[in-house]
Amino acid sequence: MRAGQGRERPLTVHDLNQLLLVCSLVLLVAVAAVRISSRSGLPSLLVYLGIGMLMGQDGIGGIRFDDAELTQVIGYAALVVILAEGGLGTKWKEIKPVLPAATALALVGVTVSVGVTAAAAHYLIGLEIRQALIIGAVVSSTDAAAVFSVLRKIPLPSRVAGMLEAESGFNDAPVVILVVAFSAHGPIEHSYVLLAEITLELAIGAAIGLAVGWLGAWGLRHVALPASGLYPIAVMAIAVTAYAAGAMAHGSGFLAVYLASMVMGNAKLPHWPATRGFAEGLGWIAQIGMFVLLGLLVTPHELGDDILPALVIGLALTMLARPLSVVVCLVPFGMPWREQALMSWAGLRGAVPIILATIPMVGGVEDSRRIFNIVFVLVVVYTLIQGPTLPWLGRKLHLGEGAEPTDLGIESAPLERLQGHLLSFSIPKGSKMHGVEINELRLPAGAAVTLVVRDEKSFVPLPTTVLRRGDELLVVATDPVRDAAERRLRAVGAGGKLAGWLGMNGTNGTN
Repeated sequence: MRAGQGRERPLTVHDLNQLLLVCSLVLLVAVAAVRISSRSGLPSLLVYLGIGMLMGQDGIGGIRFDDAELTQVIGYAALVVILAEGGLGTKWKEIKPVLPAATALALVGVTVSVGVTAAAAHYLIGLEIRQALIIGAVVSSTDAAAVFSVLRKIPLPSRVAGMLEAESGFNDAPVVILVVAFSAHGPIEHSYVLLAEITLELAIGAAIGLAVGWLGAWGLRHVALPASGLYPIAVMAIAVTAYAAGAMAHGSGFLAVYLASMVMGNAKLPHWPATRGFAEGLGWIAQIGMFVLLGLLVTPHELGDDILPALVIGLALTMLARPLSVVVCLVPFGMPWREQALMSWAGLRGAVPIILATIPMVGGVEDSRRIFNIVFVLVVVYTLIQGPTLPWLGRKLHLGEGAEPTDLGIESAPLERLQGHLLSFSIPKGSKMHGVEINELRLPAGAAVTLVVRDEKSFVPLPTTVLRRGDELLVVATDPVRDAAERRLRAVGAGGKLAGWLGMNGTNGTN
């Protein structure tokens, strides 16, 4: 970073205070920008990029920042946190039916997209084959942060939402491998060599991620930590451990952290709502910091010559490469055309392609700065187009109907010495538990509703007490029936008092 000339001097407490003040102000502005972006429909990443550009050398801040290597390191760290947060929020029951299709999109779909986009960049723009392949690989990954933030605001059918989330969590890994391979010095490896390397790295990353996630979930469920605030920290530490272990084993650390987080996110960990809130907060900080840093790295006055190439490549990617990859991957699974249309338009790009565009810069690839500028313009323009129009398209295709009721956010606290658990939750607006009597919950023996909080007043319920939206319940369950009690509560929340008749009972129903 170069903010002016002068002799170097050691960092003082005054400098640290100024730095903390600037960082806190940026965070406050960025948090306010979340509200603005949600009301206006603009993707928040554009606001954060704008903040970074305003702070940069062409903006009012005048900060000259050109350290691509530092940006890549911080971007990788932020992506680990974002993938961990996304994995923790991914429901296994939603992605399990679409796992083969999502995997096909993350592997075959990426291959198709890279080939088509690279061909457009080579033949229409005139880029050398190496630069064209790098751009094709960089922009072929859907951005996890963008997809997670947009999808959770749109009531889509669980199959579509699950497929989009799983694809965005899976496809970062093969794309990173491709970008690194294309950016390496020397001749580009043969396709079968790249395929073997990708397969091996993904297999190692998947194995390590599943193992770390299972061991971490088992440990957190069987070891009572002295403070509830330690559980969120432990979960994020385990997720980062999965990434580090996967990367050090020459596997895909990104796939490892996503799978480990997904395993823990579906394991009914203690103090789960607090953990989710903590992870979401870290995810926002990671996004804000990453986007602001990328805004600092770009030099706006250098973008003029790259606008037209970015628009052409983006048009080929959005209107040809992405739809073709969706059709090739999803037609064999019998997905209806309306869902394919939404999947084609929902290939959101965000900060991940911009971060990946720093890899050829660090590697010293020829014209790497131009590659970065093209990717930056492409991401900004097409995110501005796709993000706000995605909810509209979902409504036009009638895919916002039939969304599942809001799930219960059940928080579990272990009672180690008493060999039991406290389950607490609130009945959300869309839950079918509204209107159900306590005795109609049919909890297993060893579990009971001990307290209800309604209108800020608590009382011990009777068997005939009728539950209402907004009620907060406290359930005590012994260790042997803890899982069955939670399954039963979730089943009633989804199916109401007829959950047993619908095959969602407390012992063998769905989660």
